[in-house]
Amino acid sequence: MAWGEVAALTEAAWKDEQIAIFRSQSPGGISPLVLSPSQRFVVAGDVWLSDRRPLATGIDTNHSLALSDLQWIAAAWERWGEATFTKLVGMFALAVWDRERQMLWLGRDRTGACTLYYTTSGSTRWVAPNLRSLIPYHAKELDLVALRDYLCCAFVPGPRTLWRQVRELRPGSVLSFPREQIRTYWQLQEKTISDDLEPGGGRPLEWHGQKLRTVLDQVVQECLPKQEPVGVFLSGGLDSSSVTALASKFHSEPVHTYSIHFGEACPNELEFSSLVAHHCGTNHHILEITFRQMWDQLPETMAYLDDPIGDPLTVPNLLVGRLAKESVRVVLNGEGGDPCFGGPKNQPMLLNQLYGAVTQQDSLQAYLLAFQKCASDLPQLLKPEIWKAVQHEPSVFSEDLDSSASYLNRLMALNIKFKGADQILTKVNNLTRAAGVQGRSPLFDQRIVELSMQIPPEYKLSGVQEKAVLKQAVADLLPEQILLRPKSGMMVPVQRGFRKYWQREAKALLLNRKAAIAPYLNQALIREWLNYRGDTWQRYGVKLWLLVSLEIWLQVNRK
Repeated sequence: MAWGEVAALTEAAWKDEQIAIFRSQSPGGISPLVLSPSQRFVVAGDVWLSDRRPLATGIDTNHSLALSDLQWIAAAWERWGEATFTKLVGMFALAVWDRERQMLWLGRDRTGACTLYYTTSGSTRWVAPNLRSLIPYHAKELDLVALRDYLCCAFVPGPRTLWRQVRELRPGSVLSFPREQIRTYWQLQEKTISDDLEPGGGRPLEWHGQKLRTVLDQVVQECLPKQEPVGVFLSGGLDSSSVTALASKFHSEPVHTYSIHFGEACPNELEFSSLVAHHCGTNHHILEITFRQMWDQLPETMAYLDDPIGDPLTVPNLLVGRLAKESVRVVLNGEGGDPCFGGPKNQPMLLNQLYGAVTQQDSLQAYLLAFQKCASDLPQLLKPEIWKAVQHEPSVFSEDLDSSASYLNRLMALNIKFKGADQILTKVNNLTRAAGVQGRSPLFDQRIVELSMQIPPEYKLSGVQEKAVLKQAVADLLPEQILLRPKSGMMVPVQRGFRKYWQREAKALLLNRKAAIAPYLNQALIREWLNYRGDTWQRYGVKLWLLVSLEIWLQVNRK
């Protein structure tokens, strides 16, 4: 068994007859390793605990305040063992080795902020917090089902990775060796609070808004660094504006906010982000990202990701992170508001629930189409033999879509468990770390996520009214223009990019006979997309960015 970031190994930081634990320099620093007080347990991994109080009764030392998060966990493990995972609050991907029993536990935080991957090479099992570290220890054969799912979603959902021989430990799970058992210590479940205090049988919106505000206050305060400035990625939407307002209210040090745009010719939200920055009194920074930067920075960006992510915001996330590095070490964001509180992207699925019998779409088909990527193109986009191999393979989304929870909460659970863990959080964590800052996502905190599943669906998304409970919770903190404006989303102008700036480079990349995607995809169809033939819904740009990201990721990771 070997654990570590093994891409640049020198020697083992810890080893015995059964295990070697390696440490190496990564963009975010060196993954630490500690021994428990009795020296029985070796603990390694990435960890940031937002709240240590659940561990306090397990610490028997007069110097607890001086302990690192990893040392707290090592001390707590001697008291609780594997149950320690249930007491951790924060972001973590951990390995714990029991020297006496010769057992290894791997554990991941509840929402998936940190990642863990594992594979087998001969008689050795390799485990690492990032996928690229495992490249020397597995074949470069693609997982075709993961490829299918990436084309549908622009990320790889679930335990699969794009490499057939590598798997990802899911959030809220523990993998133990030598038994090779996976146990779930936390599951996202609907627990709607309902009583008879109101004529409709439930508590009013104001009550839920106040309860949410109490938890938001606590979580944001815990995310703020001690005695140093903090940054916030501010788009001007409700979610990032709420985090900005709370950070400004509670932080005694300067608050820096960062917004982006793509030039005067492209629509932007600077009017709203500047309004919030002025309202909250932050030090506001605006970054213009050019089309040339978007293309030129993509290979480096893909190298920092684990699986490919076809979201056009990947490059902007890296560049704005580097801007933040000039003034802060910790940067917050508003990720999580949509999946937790009923963003507008759930509306197409709610319509399908009402009219699905008329359109003859089952729930899985409708869910995949709601991503607006390549789900409907798969029979033509994938080569016939590839499509035949994956067409009837089950989907990782089916279990949640068919659950007994309310329909909106089913959609939200899917977005939290998969899009949250497999796209949003891994993107934020990897790219902020690559930029030299730590990204923290208060709205994806486990306590916020759990509370969101207690709030009645009608207070999250009802018709065109979105995130009513979040708006209620922060109504006293934000200008009315922010509370009342509909969500528009950060629109990266990839359609314009491919039409005007990137077409030649994209053709050379995607239509090359030796392209990494050539054995799997129909390049004739891609040629039509590049020539914008039949782009009725103006979606070719998004699809092409997804394909370019995939091709570059494959090239970077096959070197």
